[in-house]
Amino acid sequence: MHVTIVYLLIKHVDFLFLCVQETSAFALSSGVGAWNAVVFEIVMTFGLVYTVYATAVDPKKGDIGIIAPIAIGFIVGANILAGGAFDGASMNPAVSFGPAVVSWTWDNHWVYWLGPFVGSAIAAIVYEVIFINPSTHEQLPSADF
Repeated sequence: MHVTIVYLLIKHVDFLFLCVQETSAFALSSGVGAWNAVVFEIVMTFGLVYTVYATAVDPKKGDIGIIAPIAIGFIVGANILAGGAFDGASMNPAVSFGPAVVSWTWDNHWVYWLGPFVGSAIAAIVYEVIFINPSTHEQLPSADF
């Protein structure tokens, strides 16, 4: 929501009569194919979701949960630094959907949906099957929700 509001302000408001350049939605850099971007989004989202599982979700993690926000922030920052120049490093369809609606730019927008969904599904399956074994998984008490 905040991304959409900021994008609207940047796109449609001239601050003090200064020209504001046209800001586009997420787009692929020149030389980056759609399937290259899909693979990149899958890898970045896999890293993010795997980090969330390893630091915040895993019931066997012990006292490492206290650093979960730092670890998640670091992986998001690293993904942005690595992928921002190539495809924008969305990692979340909502992040790219708001600017796409405002600018009505839908070129290769499917990349920002397919990549994160596949990457997060792979990360969830890998972590659940390999690290959180169903026989040892403990359901959190309802008071912790």
